[in-house]
Amino acid sequence: MLLVMEGTNCEDEAFHCFRDSGFDPKIVHINELKENNLEDYDVLYLPGGFSAGDYVRAGAIFAVRLLESGGNNFKRFIDEGKPVVGICNGFQILTDLGLIPDISGKGKRETALTVNLSNRFECRITFIKNMGKNPILSGVATKPVPIPVAHGEGRVRFLNQQILEKVSDRNQILFSYTDPDGNMAGYPWNPNGSERNIAGITNEAGNIIGMMPHPERLYYNAQLPYHYRGKAEPIGKEFFGALYSYSRKLLA
Repeated sequence: MLLVMEGTNCEDEAFHCFRDSGFDPKIVHINELKENNLEDYDVLYLPGGFSAGDYVRAGAIFAVRLLESGGNNFKRFIDEGKPVVGICNGFQILTDLGLIPDISGKGKRETALTVNLSNRFECRITFIKNMGKNPILSGVATKPVPIPVAHGEGRVRFLNQQILEKVSDRNQILFSYTDPDGNMAGYPWNPNGSERNIAGITNEAGNIIGMMPHPERLYYNAQLPYHYRGKAEPIGKEFFGALYSYSRKLLA
């Protein structure tokens, strides 16, 4: 299920990625969530964009409406280990809900995605590397790969240093920004100034995934930067393929 509301704008790209990876995807507006049984779906996907115009703060209104509409079904979906994926604005929604990193286990908000240190909207290609510890995406992008970013508020910050250390110790850092050689580097390779070059994190169980870069925008070979064509598998194909493989294992 691709869950949308006013202002999301990346659902069409993600729909094609899910479909071409083997899923039978459906785009559902938040107002229709109560009419759609979450139990019938294998993955809940929160796409990028500017939900509700990013009023109050990015993702905040979508987060409240998701809690109101999803209720216990949403909690049950998570507890069953099914993937909940938030990309860009979706990542902001998940942090606003307190679902990631959820170090306390109480669903408290411990992370914020704040204004880029460059004070600019960063829309371009950068590189990320999978840290290799997530049970769903462990085989994805273990070497640096190109991926698009498009955000003005993507700087990952934590409530305190202790939370950051626990996120690291518990292997909840999913992707890190690097230079093309895989080295941790500052701007422009780290497009927003995130602590420890963090591009994505998970909950401790690993089934709630949030990341700022856009794998749905680099799924087909023709979308790769020219000099990478034929030399690298597009990150989107690996990412959505891994989601499909994991969802099949849950059904087995």
